[in-house]
Amino acid sequence: MTTVAAYAAPAAKAPLERTTIERRAVRENDVLIDIKFAGICHSDIHQVREGWGEAIFPMVPGHEIAGVVTEVGPGVTRFAVGDRVGVGCMVDSCRTCENCRAGLEQYCTRGNTMTYNAVGKDGEPTYGGYAQTIVVDEDFVVRIPEGIGLDEAAPLLCAGITTYSPLKHWNAGPGKKVAVLGMGGLGHMAVKIAHALGAEVTVLSQSLRKKDDGLRLGADHYYATSDPKTFEELAGTFDLIVSTVSAPLDFGAYLALLRTDGALVNVGAPEEPVSLNLFSVIGGRKTLAGSSIGGIRETQEMLDFCVERGLGSEIEVISADRINEAYERVLAGDVRYRFVIDTSTI
Repeated sequence: MTTVAAYAAPAAKAPLERTTIERRAVRENDVLIDIKFAGICHSDIHQVREGWGEAIFPMVPGHEIAGVVTEVGPGVTRFAVGDRVGVGCMVDSCRTCENCRAGLEQYCTRGNTMTYNAVGKDGEPTYGGYAQTIVVDEDFVVRIPEGIGLDEAAPLLCAGITTYSPLKHWNAGPGKKVAVLGMGGLGHMAVKIAHALGAEVTVLSQSLRKKDDGLRLGADHYYATSDPKTFEELAGTFDLIVSTVSAPLDFGAYLALLRTDGALVNVGAPEEPVSLNLFSVIGGRKTLAGSSIGGIRETQEMLDFCVERGLGSEIEVISADRINEAYERVLAGDVRYRFVIDTSTI
């Protein structure tokens, strides 16, 4: 075991504070990573504040981890000391179920082990990336290609893959009209990736405040959802809508924007239940769906895709002592578009 500095929430809704945690010794197939940067995801805030249910404390959040390998176990074959690597939202799965064998570890039927706020197979709680180091099995580590800064790469480990996966699955590309609902940490990456895939991209945001950014990042069109005319003008327009919003929506209104056989896919996860009139999907054979992150293979594919096309996250790098301030700014929508912690400041 090794003692390392970290930032943790000692209890639900409590401010994060500097502390120390124990990392396990490197096992046969483990990689020890010196964390350089860790992104702040809205889901960190949901979990610290128990918005998604009872959680494990003390909690060290962080599942957008970018760093450098400093030690490998004797059985490691894919990584070496000095490699630039990343860790996303999960650090283990059963590896034997149908989904795991298909590279869909995010949908492990026995339940995967999340990077934090979980208990590993060894019975120990997992701690995330708001820390100096992390030890992870090599099968759940991805390589960060040269050509992108580790700070810009860190948010790709959640925001990037969470939007890339549904865009690929629902065949976003040339000839397809894709709408991105919400222009935030996930939404801005959805715009970049959908544009790079060749789709015609529209941003649907509460206001036009970020319109210039949206067009700069690759959107072809930008509409305010606060304007009722938007829903009249865009009725029956889209093949795919990716909702990154983590607040309840009027799903009927947004489903009406889809073409026949269109899909509204949720990657934002509201804390409250939502209601739906089923005629919204029956008429037009529409799909209301959800999507989680991506498997390890797809996450590597996403990183390679983004680096080849020069796509990184739009970031504001902060010192660790500003984490609590950053949380409040995320909740206020005051970030363009992802906070990233410089972990050398922990």
